Amino acid sequence: MKRAWQRMLSGRRLDLLDPTPVDVEIEDIARGLAFVARWNGQTNGVHAYSVAEHSLLVETLFTRITGKAPPKWQLAALLHDAPEYVIGDMISPVKAAVGPGYEALDVRLMAAIHLRFGLPAAIPVAVKRQIKKADKISAWMEATQIAGFSEDEASKFFGKPDHKVMQGLEITLRAPAETRHAFTARHNELLAAMP
Repeated sequence: MKRAWQRMLSGRRLDLLDPTPVDVEIEDIARGLAFVARWNGQTNGVHAYSVAEHSLLVETLFTRITGKAPPKWQLAALLHDAPEYVIGDMISPVKAAVGPGYEALDVRLMAAIHLRFGLPAAIPVAVKRQIKKADKISAWMEATQIAGFSEDEASKFFGKPDHKVMQGLEITLRAPAETRHAFTARHNELLAAMP
């Protein structure tokens, strides 16, 4: 019999084929994302640049882009890559090669995560577009600051960002435990601010 579930350190057993909100815990997400390296680990620094760190940056950029989005959409931005706590981070070319099965799994996991934290299973298209814009700006910053891309090369892949949105922000590389705590703290702040 093939196993299609993941045991989490919280004790939860997450069914990957049929995930339910009751099996989702923020501590599991934060821990997993803090250990998942972006750019397949091909970044400068003594620590890998984690998906948790990336998610914190995307939420900051999203908030700057939107002015002052409601806390629920800020939370959606923070959790935009949350399924990667169990399925890992794949660079876009690998996702394309894997095909629609990866996307279907991602959608099922994201719906369970959203429902667990009081968000709709699918967020509005306009909000999703703004999160994607923040994600691309984050990717541009990561590419140029820690992944060895020139600004011209990064602009070809991720678009030319609005430098005002990035003003005063730098890529942060922290130990996984520190990043995990920062991610969990931000999650809790946003959850507490939701009506």
